[in-house]
Amino acid sequence: MNLPVRLRRLRQSSAIRRLVRETQVTPADLIQPLFVHDASENAPIASLPGVVRHTVDSLLVVCRELAELGIPGVAIFPVILPERKDSLGSHGLAEDNLLYHIVRRVKAEVPELAIITDVALDPYTNHGHDGVLTEDGSQVANDETVKLLCRLAVNEARAGADIVAPSDMMDGRVAAIRAALDAEGFTNTMILSYAAKFASAYYGPFRDAVGSKVGKGAISKASYQMDPANAREAIREVLLDEAEGADVVMVKPAGAYLDVIRSVREATRLPVAAYQVSGEYAQIHAAAQLGWLDYESTRDEALLAIKRSGADMILTYFAKEVAEEKMRKAKGEKSKTLRGSASCCPGLG
Repeated sequence: MNLPVRLRRLRQSSAIRRLVRETQVTPADLIQPLFVHDASENAPIASLPGVVRHTVDSLLVVCRELAELGIPGVAIFPVILPERKDSLGSHGLAEDNLLYHIVRRVKAEVPELAIITDVALDPYTNHGHDGVLTEDGSQVANDETVKLLCRLAVNEARAGADIVAPSDMMDGRVAAIRAALDAEGFTNTMILSYAAKFASAYYGPFRDAVGSKVGKGAISKASYQMDPANAREAIREVLLDEAEGADVVMVKPAGAYLDVIRSVREATRLPVAAYQVSGEYAQIHAAAQLGWLDYESTRDEALLAIKRSGADMILTYFAKEVAEEKMRKAKGEKSKTLRGSASCCPGLG
């Protein structure tokens, strides 16, 4: 055949494939979500294999390890005792809030690690919603919730958070939080906005982890989180948050919303984050345990797709193990992962 263009020339050897590779996922692209609880022992999370609710001491050890692996940041989520929850999420503003304690400890002992804290009330409310309810209990009250979120964000910044991350999806909260932070002198505290957060079925294991699940079924957050059907509306949300002063915008979930990540990347010059959420992590584990998918290859391909779609940074429960594997490869050691074969998606090599 007389073919002047043969694209297989670009794929003929490992060396050439590495030379022409368009997308790479490195530890510097990853953020590790971590759960912490006020207990004396770590507690495994059944729906998130390999993930635990850390004690304070255990979380500090993991943070040091992450920094040594080249992971630049962690997102810390507190698990609050049920007796400390109420309808207003009052414990979120209490001085003895576990989150403030752990942020101060991490910032003091691992100062090079960027700390991201969630700005939402669902860990603290007894109804599981991200804000306070209207008098009849039918809706989350937007403006009243925003006032509390501003106080929460300021407290998190005062404890040492580098980045506050409003995940509540209330209207106008980014502008209000920016004004509150600036008024208290926290002009350098960044806002990572969960700008396009969808009312997704993929959040179940996370709600198990933080204990925000109420009753037997999932509560509906559709009146404030986005309709999964709406991609154009996601751009409106992102551009509003950019105008209100967000430093980074996020799409959540990631895997089922790669088209949204791409559209957001094209619509803004801000850094774009994507959250590979608990359900995405859990389904890869479940399929691999059943022998239906190769664990490492599927994990790495999923992360590569998120980066390729336009994400600058990825929150993922896989962050630590991916960074450990990269370090082992750099040392010429074999993979220690037992859940799949040693083959790995080349984009993470």
